Amino acid sequence: MARNDVRPVIKLRSTAGTGYTYVTRKNRRNAPDRLTLRKYDPVIRQHVLFREDR
Repeated sequence: MARNDVRPVIKLRSTAGTGYTYVTRKNRRNAPDRLTLRKYDPVIRQHVLFREDR
């Protein structure tokens, strides 16, 4: 099954340096470069940028 080729599971790590991560899937065809999303970091209780960790 080609499920893992097109939509791999990625980790989104906080840029605030807290070490908090989210796990999600992304479409490699539509977004070939690293993904960045603004999400909530409960350690510092703020919304910060989360970048794809490889």
